[in-house]
Amino acid sequence: MSGWGTTTMGEADMIIDADCHISSRKFDALAITATELLAQMDRAGVDKALVWLKPPYTREIGPENRAVYDAMRAHPDRLLGFGWVNPRLGVETATDTIKQCFEEYGFYGIKFNGAQDEYVIDDSTILPLIEVAAAYGKPLAFHIGADFYENTHPTRLGRIAARFPELPFLMVHMGGAGLPALDRSAVEVAKAHPNITLIGSAVGERAILRALDALGPDRLCFGSDMPFGLMHVQLAMYRALLRDYGDVAQGKVLGENLARVLTLRL
Repeated sequence: MSGWGTTTMGEADMIIDADCHISSRKFDALAITATELLAQMDRAGVDKALVWLKPPYTREIGPENRAVYDAMRAHPDRLLGFGWVNPRLGVETATDTIKQCFEEYGFYGIKFNGAQDEYVIDDSTILPLIEVAAAYGKPLAFHIGADFYENTHPTRLGRIAARFPELPFLMVHMGGAGLPALDRSAVEVAKAHPNITLIGSAVGERAILRALDALGPDRLCFGSDMPFGLMHVQLAMYRALLRDYGDVAQGKVLGENLARVLTLRL
């Protein structure tokens, strides 16, 4: 099982949480600001975090994308901003959002969430917007979960990834975020499409182990789903799971893989 490095467990050089949500304000009990996220990162010993918005109850996401940009600009060494686009707001609005996220905000990528925003991610009406985003050549993230499996089944991302084989994709939750999880399908899709990297957030520990054993340590990223998951607890779980895989695998899963996808210089 641990053929990727030594069997001792040390500290990874760079810890990056690949799934964190922040908000412009405390609009519900779980919403956290960038300041609060940074405090949790310090507590957990996490160096950097990929951040996107926590969807508000209204459809208006502009202020929340702006909050992510402001947080990234204020803390460029720690927060890696991703935009969020909602196709349900209309083609023109969604296209303008994509343009703003990449051209004005300089985000590392954009996230699509067909569960939260209620659309089928590979629907013919959605694909033109994905093409607009893909034209920028930056990673695209998709919520892939069992919470709305018809809209966000792993096979749907597989079809999208096949259309853009040179573009990196992040499969957020790898089929988790609900029961029964679709992690086996997620792994099968990732096997077929090497441009997909899994983010193991909001998914059970056995699913994470199955992904490691099936794909190796190069295709999986640690993610806490903060604030829905507690960062220090999720990181402790990952450290426990990775104990038998060695330091090399630990370094890849806890930071190096995401850094590679985002072309970060560590």
